[in-house]
Formats: sequence, C-alpha cells, structure tokens
Amino acid sequence: MTAAQVTIADRGTTNDSDTNEADWWRQAVVYQIYPRSFADANGDGIGDLAGIMSKVDYLAGLGIDAVWLSPFYPSALADGGYDVDDYRQVDPRIGTLDEFVDLVERLHRVGIRVFVDIVPNHSSNRHPWFREALAAAPGSPERARYVFRRGSGEQGEIPPSDWTAAFGGSTWEPVGDGWYYFHLFAPEQPDWNWDNDEVREDFLTTLRFWADRGVDGFRVDVAMGLAKGFGSDHPATLPTQAELAEIPIGPDHPYFDRDDVDEIYAGWREVFNQYDPPRVAVAELWSEPSDRKARYATPQSLGQAFYFDVMHAGWSATRVRRVVDMVLGWADQSGSSSTWVLSNHDVVRHASRLGLPDVDADDPWALAERDRRWLLSGGVTPSENIAVGLDRARALSVFLMGLPGSLYLYQGEELGLPEVADLDASARQDPVFFRSPGHNVGRDGCRVPLPWTASGPSFGFGSAGSHLPQPAWFGDYAVERQEADPNSTLALYRRALQLRRELQGPQRLTWVESGSARSRVLHFVRPGGWHVLTNFADHRLTWGQLGLVQPSADRILLATTELTQSAVPAHTTAWWR
Repeated sequence: MTAAQVTIADRGTTNDSDTNEADWWRQAVVYQIYPRSFADANGDGIGDLAGIMSKVDYLAGLGIDAVWLSPFYPSALADGGYDVDDYRQVDPRIGTLDEFVDLVERLHRVGIRVFVDIVPNHSSNRHPWFREALAAAPGSPERARYVFRRGSGEQGEIPPSDWTAAFGGSTWEPVGDGWYYFHLFAPEQPDWNWDNDEVREDFLTTLRFWADRGVDGFRVDVAMGLAKGFGSDHPATLPTQAELAEIPIGPDHPYFDRDDVDEIYAGWREVFNQYDPPRVAVAELWSEPSDRKARYATPQSLGQAFYFDVMHAGWSATRVRRVVDMVLGWADQSGSSSTWVLSNHDVVRHASRLGLPDVDADDPWALAERDRRWLLSGGVTPSENIAVGLDRARALSVFLMGLPGSLYLYQGEELGLPEVADLDASARQDPVFFRSPGHNVGRDGCRVPLPWTASGPSFGFGSAGSHLPQPAWFGDYAVERQEADPNSTLALYRRALQLRRELQGPQRLTWVESGSARSRVLHFVRPGGWHVLTNFADHRLTWGQLGLVQPSADRILLATTELTQSAVPAHTTAWWR
C-alpha cells in the first residue's frame, strides 16, 4: 500500500483512553444471553441460571468481556419475559437470587462483567402496583403510577384514541369503568407514568439493588419511550392515528423520544456514578431520528446507545460504509463509543438474513419487509443461499470486529446459527404472532434453544425437550461438532476475538480506497497497521484490482474463507498487518 492510496478519512471518537478501568466498556465485546434458551440444568425445558453457570468456561473461552442477560424476572411470559412482575427478584423457573449472585461472582472471577436488562417503559399487568391501580378509583394515587385516561362517549365507551399498539390492536385497554390504560406493546404490559415521583424513585431503588449485587451495567429496553406527552384525566383530545403518523418522532411526539427522558436518565447517571467503577448503561433505540441518538450516549445520560443501522444495511459495501461513518460520527458527538450489532432476540438471525436477495433501496424498512415476507413463506431457502448467507455472516461479523467501539453478539451467532423460520403455529409463543394475527410470525425463530451436542435430548440444551422445538438440522451447528473443526464458525469467532483483544488500540480508523472495486470493497486501517478488508462482491477480486500488493503469508492474521495466492474470494474478510 502506498501513501497515495490512503484517503484522508481518519475517523475516531474523542476519548481514546480505554486503559482506564472506568472505560472498560468502550471497546468491549458483550454477549447477549436469552436465559430461557441458553442452557437448561434442571431438565424442565426452560433455560436457567444454573445452566448459564455450567457454560461459564465456554463463555470465557469465547473471549468476551461481558454478558448481557435478557430478563430473568418473574413473568407470565406474555412477551418473553419483558412483562415484568417483580423487578428485584428472579423467576423461580429460572433460579434464585442467591444463584444470580453466585453467577455474577463466577463470571467476575473469569474476567467477564455482567449487564442485566431493565424494562422501564412498562411493567406486567401482574405487578402489585398495577393490581392496586385496577382496584383503586379513577384519579387515585394508585392509578397515577400508570397512564390512565377516560374514554369519550356518554359512558366512556370510546377509546381515548384510535392508536395501534406495536404488537397489534389498540394501545388502550378498557378497565370497565369508562377508563382505559395505555400500553405501547401488549395489553399485559401497561406503561408506567414517568411523571410520577414514586415510579422514578422505585426504579432508582431497582438500579441500586442490582448494582449492589455486582451488576456492572444495564441494557435499557425501549429507552426512547418512557416520557409521555398527554394527560390522563380529560377526554379525547389526542391526534388520530393518521395525524400521529405525521408527527416526527422527537420532542413533539406523544410518546417517543421526548426531551423529558433527559431528566430521567440524568437521575440514573447520578446513581451509576456513586459506584466505583461507575455503572454503565446502553439504550435500546429503534426508531428515533439520527440527529437525536447521541443524547442517550453522553456522560450525563446512559453513556452508550445501540445503533442498529448496520443491522438494516444488508449486504452492501456502499450502505455499510455510510452507516459506519454515521455511527462513528454519533460517537464523536456524544463522547461515547460506537456500538455494532447484527443480531439479537428481536430480529431474524443474520446468517439467514444476509442470504436473502438484496433490496435495492436505502430504506431499512424495505429490508425488514423482505425479511417478514420470507418468514411468512415458511423461510424456504435454496441450499446455495444458506451457504452464501453463512459466508456473508462470517465476513460481516469479522468486519465489525475490526471496527472501533463495542461489539454486541447474540447467543448462537458464533455458531453461524440460522433462523428457525418454519415453526408450527401451535409452537409459537410471541404475542406479535397472535395479535397481528398471522401477518407477522414474530420472533420465536431466533429464540430457539441452542444446540450444544450433535445429538441427544434437545441437542444438549437439557436432559429433556426445549420450550421451543429445535429442527433436526440443529445438530449440524452444535458446539460439540464445531469445537472439533478448526474451520468452523465457532473457531473463527474465538480466533477473531482473541486477535481483536491483542490488536485493539485507540478508537480510530483510516479508510483506504480500493480503486475500481470501491463500490464492492471496504478497507480500513486501525492504529498499529491493522488492516481490515471485506469483499462484498459475488466474485473474487485480485489484489491488483484492489490497488494493493498482496500481503505476504506471514502478515495475514485471519480470513473468513481461504485466500488464494492472487485474490480475495467473494464474501470474505481478511485481516493483516
């Protein structure tokens, strides 16, 4: 590579002091565990804390810095645990509070920190405070903890508005006295009233409760939804659904990304900073305007935010480059670090998603619609697309591992696990499926319990079955089988994460242009001369086409498929120094 080939495009964040203990999270690798689907120690078909404990050595061997535990709280599972009955207890089906403390201590001993999911937008309808609200009169202090509003009409028989909930149906659920409560998601998930001092103080108590038990950080569910901009005691003055669609998400929106959330999270930050090192948090942000995202990631707020944009970029060098620059810019703006994520418990696994035909559009919703239609078709994928999806998933994952910032992995992606797209309707659990109805098959396909062994009951998940059925082909992706294969996706992740730890430096990169292949290739250099190059083309590209001299074999650190003597194969990422 010559100096003339390097674009003046040095990108980075404002804080490169990642050696400070308080800054451990800035370039951390965080592994998301969906507890009910990770490992089942007691054989009841549901994953548990003891199951996670049994896999601590596996997690340590993967090379991660932290785990994020999706909700393990008592719940009726109306929404996979995101309907919380008690924020300061463990679901008896998953374990005990003592087991949780033991797990945190065990993870800390092997150098792995712990995030827990906090769900502040709504409780479950079984929460003691909501039961008190239903038993109390309109206008009572008990109802003031939630968002109640009287219906219109002579007897309040008309809902306060015609708004549609995220999971389908109305956002308003009647309680039988002419009043309704508001829920952004399912009726079993009534929204809290964050104007209420009792609610605010109770959540501060919850944050302290888990921090006192060794929790290092919090993933904040629906972080942009807490503040509501409509009253609770007067009849229908709310915009219609059509009018609501025209209101930009932001300070004037009735319930998304209002400025009021800044004050809420400033109070959380005061609690976080009372610990040494300070506790950290990452905001889940799905639908907020780009120019407002960085607010959640400032040192005065939660400190970090999920940027899902690369998840929606598909397999496109142009779109991925645009997203990387955008996310690095938000990190600069906030003084935080960037975050990179390709899969989680809410989306089609990227080993399947990246094998689907591309959509020639910059609109991420076009890609989401493609995924939805694929799921509705039963997820039938030609075998060659399965192979292509896995190659692309490996390449894009390792590309992201080279970027500055934090990397969030979802359990099973290190196995190249595809989506289970053809679950029978009788096996599905997601409320999205039942409330659509039938227009959206929901998220169960990415929550099927993991395969640990190539055969046996539930492929080693537990001694019996699993709460979601596993397909026969799951054994092909089992940990047991991949640990015996030096070319497996699991071996690739372990090697890449080890190298990432060794090579990681200041949060900066320099883009390198790739001659005539620019639209099909992304190539950057990190401090210390660490090169990352991904070929997005469907054919091999020679080093000459890339404007590069082939690195010698001793300089090649890693490649997601086998490099040839003269070219980088299609759908491949390579690292070298």
